[in-house]
Amino acid sequence: MSQPLLFKDSNSFSTYIENAVRQKKGLTHLEAVLEYCRVNFIDPAEVKSLINKSLKEKMRIDFQNDGYLPKTATLDI
Repeated sequence: MSQPLLFKDSNSFSTYIENAVRQKKGLTHLEAVLEYCRVNFIDPAEVKSLINKSLKEKMRIDFQNDGYLPKTATLDI
């Protein structure tokens, strides 16, 4: 049985995850989400609704930097 989620919306969850990544150097956004789930005995599927567009983008960038996804071209404006 899982614990209730501690966040009222996806923005507060995203802020929590970003702070965790900043505090623990080398931790990716996905690792921070999984660590939150592990510590709070929550199935990762239960936080799916709390992962907003901004956090998804940061996870995608982490995956690209780690070589799991191909890098995409960006324009410097």
